[in-house]
Amino acid sequence: MLAKRIIPCLDVKDNRVVKGVHFLNLRDAGDPVELGTRYSDDGADELVFLDITATIRFRKTIVELVERVAENVFIPFTVGGGIQTVEQIDGLLRSGAEKVSVNTAAVRNPNIIAEAARRFGNQCVVLAIDARRSKANPDSPQDALRQWQVCVKAGSEPTGIDAIEWAVKGEKLGAGEILLTSMDADGTKAGYDIELTKAVSDAVNIPVIASGGAGKLEHLYEAIVDGGADAVLMASITHFENYTIRQMKEYLAGRGIPVNL
Repeated sequence: MLAKRIIPCLDVKDNRVVKGVHFLNLRDAGDPVELGTRYSDDGADELVFLDITATIRFRKTIVELVERVAENVFIPFTVGGGIQTVEQIDGLLRSGAEKVSVNTAAVRNPNIIAEAARRFGNQCVVLAIDARRSKANPDSPQDALRQWQVCVKAGSEPTGIDAIEWAVKGEKLGAGEILLTSMDADGTKAGYDIELTKAVSDAVNIPVIASGGAGKLEHLYEAIVDGGADAVLMASITHFENYTIRQMKEYLAGRGIPVNL
């Protein structure tokens, strides 16, 4: 078994890290570069920076953030938020990001995944999927199969697209990784959506990062063992110092999960 990754997520709004519940009721968590540096020093395997205010238009601030992070953080990091074109992906990679995540733009134009994969390599392209449980119509067998639907624009707009089918299509188009966030679990600290995580992990052959709901160390173990996740993303339990990266890794190692200590 390959080593499982611990990845803190920094949602950035107006150059500050914020965290909420179900993508709402945001509260301040600190400076993104300072937090990123701390997590890097503490032993995080990677970082994810998401500019949650940039969905409508790609902003210069996200490029400036990447440059600042690259100067201070010496582990791989992914950047997302408001990315609309392959040229913007190119700019972020040139500024120091190792990977770029696409969400809304990929739903609007799936070819952005294929084009980015051809130009920069699959390993640079992360398909971010924000999924919410659907209220299926019991009289429609087709609807009953669509348990989770993809949402875009920072989770504010449901698309009606089946999350599992979209993950499979994303892999075929060339995405090298899936960043899977359960909107129902996000910020609740009640645990990852294991059923969703496992459904996507079973459907694709690329790494899946479980996101949304981490509240205690057992949740990380469950996402990996029961959900089949290759990595676990967390925010609340690291930003507000519930647990350190070291504690997480020692706990997982003690339960037989391979991690980079």
